[in-house]
Amino acid sequence: PGLVHRRLQTMAEIDSETLACTYAALILHDDGLPIVAENMTKLIKAAGVEVESFWPGMFAKALADADINELCMKIGSDAPPPGGGGGGGCEVQR
Repeated sequence: PGLVHRRLQTMAEIDSETLACTYAALILHDDGLPIVAENMTKLIKAAGVEVESFWPGMFAKALADADINELCMKIGSDAPPPGGGGGGGCEVQR
């Protein structure tokens, strides 16, 4: 495989690792458990997913002072309404 193939493979691995950590954090939050590296690692391993050992700790530190409920409510809050009917979005200047 060439360089581009190896880089795409690496990007896919990173995406799956960050996705596993994201899901682990959301599951812990939903269950009312602390979002700490140890708990995230247990969940990720139980799911049969392999991640680099630094990912759970990075996520745990990044989310330590975060209001997960608020973060979840903000996701997509700037999106235009379904159906594409005007309002919201951005207007391109020509």
